[in-house]
Amino acid sequence: MLRSTLRHTRNALRQQRRLMSDGPMDELERTFVDPALILSTLQKGGVDFFAGVPDSLLKDFCAYVTDNVSPDQHKITANEGSSVAMACGSHFATGNVPFVYMQNSGLGNAVNPLLSLADRKVYAVPMVIMIGWRGEPGKKDEPQHIVQGDVLPGMLASMNLNFDVLPDYNDGAEACIKNALNYTKENQTPTVILVRKRTFETYKLQSSTHDFSNFPLTREDAIENILVHLNEWDSVVGTTGFTSREIFEARVKHGQGHDNDFLTVGSMGHASAIALGIATQKPSRQTYCIDGDGACLMHLGNLAAGGTSDQKNFKHILLNNGVHDSVGAQGTCASGQQYSDVAKTLGYKSTKIVDNADDLNAAMEDFVQCDGPAFLEVNIRPGARSDLGRPTTTTHENKKNFMANLRM
Repeated sequence: MLRSTLRHTRNALRQQRRLMSDGPMDELERTFVDPALILSTLQKGGVDFFAGVPDSLLKDFCAYVTDNVSPDQHKITANEGSSVAMACGSHFATGNVPFVYMQNSGLGNAVNPLLSLADRKVYAVPMVIMIGWRGEPGKKDEPQHIVQGDVLPGMLASMNLNFDVLPDYNDGAEACIKNALNYTKENQTPTVILVRKRTFETYKLQSSTHDFSNFPLTREDAIENILVHLNEWDSVVGTTGFTSREIFEARVKHGQGHDNDFLTVGSMGHASAIALGIATQKPSRQTYCIDGDGACLMHLGNLAAGGTSDQKNFKHILLNNGVHDSVGAQGTCASGQQYSDVAKTLGYKSTKIVDNADDLNAAMEDFVQCDGPAFLEVNIRPGARSDLGRPTTTTHENKKNFMANLRM
C-alpha cells in the first residue's frame, strides 16, 4: 500500500513538473486551436462516438461537435459518469475508441465507472477524455474551481490515468490528439487531455435541440417574481450557475439582505438535497429550492428523495430553459421535456407548470400556502444579461450568515 501511494505521488509530481515546464512562447501573437481540426483529427483516428456534459472552457469545441456530428453519434448526458458508461457501451458494440468531454468539477461523477468499468484491470476500455481545467493553478477562478483545479493532476495520477495538456496552437494540438489516440489504443485504457482557459477559437452554436426562446420570462424575471412572494423567514437554496448570481442581484435590486439565501456555487445537481436537509431539520421554516433543469437532471434521484420525504415545508421550484445555460447554452439530454409529471410520480403532493408572469404570480400565491413536498416548474427562455454580477460575499460569509439566520 505504501509503495503504491509513493508511486502515485511521484507520478503526480512528475506530471505537475512537466505541466509547469513550458517555456515562454516565442510568438508575439496569441494563438488558438481550431475546433474543426480537433474533430477532424479524432475522426481520422477512428473516433466515431462522442458523449459528455458541456463545459465553459470546452464550449467552442462542444458546439462544433454538436453542429457537425450526427445526433445518434453525439450524446449530451445527464452526468459525467453516464458519459463514460455510454462510451464504454459504444466501444463494446463497435470496437472503436470513443471520446468523452467534461469539466473537471464533474470528474467526481466519473470516478466510479472510470475505475470499476473502464480501467485496464477491469474491462480495459480505450477512450479519450477531454477535461476543461477550471481553477488551473495561477488562474483566477471561483472558490470551488480553485479547489478542483489544484488537485486535478494528483487525482488523475492516483487513478493511474495518463494525461497531457492540449497545446494552444494547431500543430501542437493535432500532435497531442494523435498521441492520445495512439496511447489509448496501445494500452487499452482511458487517457486524458486537459484544456486550459481560452484554448479554442470562438465558435457559435448553430443548431438547437429545442427552442425555448419564445417563452416570455427570463430566469431573472422568474426569480424576482418568486422572491417577492416569500415570507421574511423563508429559506432559499439556489442552484449553481446563473441562478444563484441572479438571486443575489435580485436581493440587491430590492434592497433586501442575503441571510435567507444559500447560494450553491458547486455541487451541481445537489441543491434540492441541500434544501431537503435544511427542511428536515427546520420543520417550522418554509424551505425553497430554486433549481435548474440541467442540474436537476444530473442527479435526478434527488427528486425521489424530495417527493417521498413527506416534508410539508419543502418547496421545489424548477426553472426549465432546456439548456446548460452558463456553459455555452447547449441543450440538455432532455431538452424540451417537462418534469412535473416525473415529480408527481415520485411523490410530490402538488405539481404545476407555468410559462408567463401572470400564471407564475398566481401559482406562487398558491405555492406558498400549500403543503409540501410541492413542485413548481417554470418554463423560461435561455440567456442572461451581459453585465450580470457575482455575489460580493465569500462562500464562508454566505454559510456563516445563513446558519446564523436559521438559528433565529
